[in-house]
Amino acid sequence: MSKMNELAELGQSIWFDYIRRSLITSGELKDLVAQGLRGVTSNPSIFEKAIAGSADYDSDLEQLIDSNKTIHEIYESLALVDIAMAAEQLKPVYESTQGRDGFVSLEVNPDLANNTPKTIMEAKRLFESLNRPNVMIKVPATPAGLPAIAELITSGVNVNVTLIFGLDNYQAVAEAYLSGLEKLAQTGPSVTGGHMVDRVASVASFFVSRVDTAVDQALEKTGNTELQGKIAVANSKIVYEEYRKIFSGSRWDSLATKGARVQRVLWASTSTKNPSYPQNLYVDELIGPNTVNTLPPATLKSFMEHGVVSETLTKGVAEARKQIEQLADLGIDLDKITQDLQDEGVAAFAKSFESLITCISEKRERLLTEKTSHATDVSK
Repeated sequence: MSKMNELAELGQSIWFDYIRRSLITSGELKDLVAQGLRGVTSNPSIFEKAIAGSADYDSDLEQLIDSNKTIHEIYESLALVDIAMAAEQLKPVYESTQGRDGFVSLEVNPDLANNTPKTIMEAKRLFESLNRPNVMIKVPATPAGLPAIAELITSGVNVNVTLIFGLDNYQAVAEAYLSGLEKLAQTGPSVTGGHMVDRVASVASFFVSRVDTAVDQALEKTGNTELQGKIAVANSKIVYEEYRKIFSGSRWDSLATKGARVQRVLWASTSTKNPSYPQNLYVDELIGPNTVNTLPPATLKSFMEHGVVSETLTKGVAEARKQIEQLADLGIDLDKITQDLQDEGVAAFAKSFESLITCISEKRERLLTEKTSHATDVSK
């Protein structure tokens, strides 16, 4: 049994934080699914590397250029094909897990992170365009994103809430999900292909490694080395404890009787950024029921080879709280750090999206030049 399947038995699903056309067309994604992979996530940075760093898309690019598509239309066409193909290959997982897994996620334009109405409009349009039950639309957990999340769940759209770094923000995300479910239970879905309350799905993507990167820098200034490399896991364990409280009790029970599903916590940014830390740190230490961990290729390979499968998420919670308290005693404001990280994350995805658009524009110009040159040569 593969380690991904062992994790599934403990209640944790492994998703792949990577997408590229050749991953799908080569059969590699199907092979990973056969080994126990249960989903795929994407973001602007991933698409930037895929489209800019390969020739996988050149043939489609040429056809789209001939169709006089704009640069943004070209990007969306390329991305939607990848998402649709991945969703098709993950559909058996979606069906065999009764809609628990088998999802592929696509992010709304990061330039809309602070615009609620446009985020809602864009997310609904993408969901309806793809018209597949196992697609999730990614929306950042910004102040403008939170009401959008509630509205999208109310509409029956699957949502992957992204760029969550702190406890308070996580609580606000869970509240948006619950309020959306309560309205959905009353009204039913309002978008084409939208899900009922017993089928709509959502994950709360809680970012891990970047917290250690930022906190370690603050700790270094205080001369404290004891807490370095520990706060990201501690922060995550406290959030998971909060998840267990939120999705229990009378309010949740009322929704659960209608068939509603919990909004699982998804551990994101789980590759270690500090080379002195174990490569599987943010996988081995965050294993627990009703969770997802989305892993980039190198981290997935490392975990499959060296990872330890054991429930760890529910252990050491008291110690985690103590570590967070120690951080405050040192004068380090974790809330400010996590808010700054979200702001930086939004900006980074917007920059990646801008680079992606520039890359497509440059490829478009290159292909047009080559086409013109070829036509000139033929005519001679």
